[in-house]
Amino acid sequence: MSSSSPSGSGSDLTERRGIPAAKFIQDVETYLSQSGLDPNSALAFHQERLQQYKVVEMKLLAQQRDLQAKIPDIEKCLEVVATLEARKGTGEALLADFEVSEGIYSRACIEDTDSVCLWLGANVMLEYSCEEASALLKNNLENAKASLEVLVADLQFLRDQVTVTQVTIARVYNWDVHQRRVKQVTPTAIAAADS
Repeated sequence: MSSSSPSGSGSDLTERRGIPAAKFIQDVETYLSQSGLDPNSALAFHQERLQQYKVVEMKLLAQQRDLQAKIPDIEKCLEVVATLEARKGTGEALLADFEVSEGIYSRACIEDTDSVCLWLGANVMLEYSCEEASALLKNNLENAKASLEVLVADLQFLRDQVTVTQVTIARVYNWDVHQRRVKQVTPTAIAAADS
């Protein structure tokens, strides 16, 4: 979103995490004269900005979906580690079903264990003690929830900017239509007054 403001007043714009804020246009005629743009150029600029907002929105929504899927997985892992810690030292084995591949499960008998293996992604799995694994998973869960909160706030800010931009496009378009009608009526009114 590196497009500069057509009015040259980039300092008026604020932003949130790289998303530029849309400025509400009170008076279209003043805006056009100050920016030095004709209505078509102003419309093109704001429509381009709207498309940029839509692209960013799609990326943020994809990140939100990923985090919303990740949080339950982390919580499930935390439950399993807590269950293993609770059963440690009791001497009784834990019978568990685990996912081998998508939709394929296997049953395992887990004896007393002091460690667990966590899949970190990118074909990396590390062995941790139950305490370390629990601490790591809790930290990951807190980070994921915090990231989700930030994403939700970013999406709300972005939706506000989309709304302001759409209103601006409508105002500039309607102002242009009104000006064209006034120009058409003026010559007709002069010709009628002359005859």
